[in-house]
Amino acid sequence: MTDTLITFAWIAAAGLLAPVLSFATSKKVPAVVFLIILGVLIGPYGLELTTDSEAIDLVRELGLGMLFLLAGMELAPSDLKGREGRNAILTWIICALLAFGATMALTGGETGTAIALTSTALGTLLPIIRQQGLSGTPVGNSVMIHGAVGELAPVMAMALLLSARTTWATAVILVIFFAVALVIALLPRTVRRVVPWVGWAIRDGVGSTNQTVVRTIVVMLAVLMAVASIFELDVVLGAFAAGIIVRQIVPDSALPDLTEKLEVLGYGLFIPAFFVTSGMGIDTGVIGDRPWFLLGLIPVILIARGLPVLLRELGGHTGSSLQGWREKLQLSLYAATGLPIIVAVTEVATTSGLLAEEEASLLVAAGALTVAIFPTVADAVGPTKRAVH
Repeated sequence: MTDTLITFAWIAAAGLLAPVLSFATSKKVPAVVFLIILGVLIGPYGLELTTDSEAIDLVRELGLGMLFLLAGMELAPSDLKGREGRNAILTWIICALLAFGATMALTGGETGTAIALTSTALGTLLPIIRQQGLSGTPVGNSVMIHGAVGELAPVMAMALLLSARTTWATAVILVIFFAVALVIALLPRTVRRVVPWVGWAIRDGVGSTNQTVVRTIVVMLAVLMAVASIFELDVVLGAFAAGIIVRQIVPDSALPDLTEKLEVLGYGLFIPAFFVTSGMGIDTGVIGDRPWFLLGLIPVILIARGLPVLLRELGGHTGSSLQGWREKLQLSLYAATGLPIIVAVTEVATTSGLLAEEEASLLVAAGALTVAIFPTVADAVGPTKRAVH
C-alpha cells in the first residue's frame, strides 16, 4: 500500500503541474500533453518513481470512464440523425477503409492498428475546444459530431473485430448490453413512480453533502462499465452509453449544473490520472529503437482520419455550417486527434494477441503526439472565431 500511495502522490503532483506548464506556454501546448509527458517521466520507462498496482489500474479505468461519460453527455443523439451526422458516419467508413489499407502496407494488416487510426479523441478535445474558445462555434459543433462518431464507431468495431468470440456472437452480446443499458436508463423513472419517496430523497440531497444525483450517475457509470466488462466488451462502451443516457434523462435546465459537478469530479482527479498513467505505459526504449516508424504514424493518422473529413467538406454539402477552407482544415485536424480510443484499442488488441507490445507503445505515443500537434496547428490556421447565432 505504501508504494501505491507514493505512486498516487506522484500522479497527483503531475496532475497539478501539467496546467501550470501549459499556462507557461500561454496555453499553446494543452495540459493533456504535459500530463502524458510527466507520466512518461515518472513512469517505469523514465525515472522509475512509480509502480504499477491494481489500485492504480482501477483509478485509471475510472478516469477513462469519466472521460467518456462526459463525452457522451455532450452528444445529442439528434445531431447524428441529421445530415451532418449521417455524413460523419459515412466519412468514418471511408476512413476505416483507408486505415485498413494503410495497415496492410505498414504492418501486414493488423486489425487493432487500423481501428486505432480511425479514432477521434472527443473526450480529450472537449477541454481543448473550450480553452481555444470554439464552444458553440460551427467548428466546435462539427467537432462534436465527428468526434462522437470517431469514438463510438471504433468502440463498436473494436467489440466486433477484436473479440475472441465469433462476430455473430459478439453482435448478440452487444444487443444484450444495449438492452441492459435501456433498462438502466428507464430504472430511475420506474423507481420514482413505484417508490416515490426515493425520488424525494434524491431531490432532497441534490445540493447537500449527500450529492445524491451525482452519486446516482456514478452508480449508473459503474454498473454499465461492470456490465461491459462482464460481457468482455471494453469499459469505454459502458461509460459512453452512461453519458448518452444521462443526457436523455436529465432536463436541459439542470444539465449545465450537473455537468459542472461531474467535471469537478472527473477533471479534478480521475481524468488527469488516466492521462498520466497512459504516459507511464509508453515504452521509451521502443521509441528510441524505432523513431522513424513513430514519426511515420503521424501523417498516416492524418491521412487516414483527417484527409477524408477535409475532402468531403471541400467537395460537397455535408450539412455543416463551416465557411472557408480554414475552418474545414481545422475540423480535419481536430478529427485526426486521437488518444483514449487508441489506448483502449491497443489494450484490447494486445490482450487478444492481435498486436505486439512494441507496436502498442508506438501507437499510444503517436496518439499523444497528435494531441500535442494537431489542435495547436488547428488553432493557428483557423480564422477569427465566430459564434453561432
